[in-house]
Amino acid sequence: MKKNKQKLPFWIYGYHAVVAALRNKNREKIEIRFVNNSEINKKDFINIPFKVVSKTELDSLLPSGATHQGVALLVKPLETVYIEDITRKTLNKENSVILLLDQVTDPHNIGAILRSAAAFNADAVILPDANAPEETGALAKAACGALESIPLVRVSNLVRSIQDLKKNGFWILGLDGYARKFITDEKIPSKTVFVLGSEGTGMRRLTSENCDYTIKLPISDKMESLNVSNAAAIALYEFNRALKLF
Repeated sequence: MKKNKQKLPFWIYGYHAVVAALRNKNREKIEIRFVNNSEINKKDFINIPFKVVSKTELDSLLPSGATHQGVALLVKPLETVYIEDITRKTLNKENSVILLLDQVTDPHNIGAILRSAAAFNADAVILPDANAPEETGALAKAACGALESIPLVRVSNLVRSIQDLKKNGFWILGLDGYARKFITDEKIPSKTVFVLGSEGTGMRRLTSENCDYTIKLPISDKMESLNVSNAAAIALYEFNRALKLF
């Protein structure tokens, strides 16, 4: 696996995000800073340089308004994961679910989607490299530790990636509020990629055309759509429920 081209360190903050990063053997840690009343356990960062600081000092290291819970960890980005790594990982799996994001760029949404992906045992989250946010403390905080366990795969061409996944046994299901059938009306394949577009414009035309079929979530007509991270969680839940994986 090749190294990530982006080598600039960044601060991960928030208790759960920091602990997950500390316990991830693939994450390169540089130093940790915390305030005395933080719940961080020293056994989690043996051999990592640390410094006890004031809350004011910690605030100054991080974006304005960051909810750090008294701890921040300076890290290097994870190694790049490629689509080939995911197809190889899932080749012999009986059941596998992947999320593919089209035009979803908000780091808080992507972080929340990673959290749901971890909760429902997804194998990866894929998104286009163009306009995709890099690893940041805000993304890691929203993911609540899931950035360390769910591969975030950036690809140069979504349609080509869809074709690669199809060749490796995946069915591509696009979530579209204008689809004719509900997710509960269709038999969900054991190897599924759910494609989610942005809340404003949804999937791009070419992305939608390359789905095997589109489905929608059964929601009240009081709302036109759901936040994309909520839609991802419901789709992942339905995959696990339909295949009796709970």
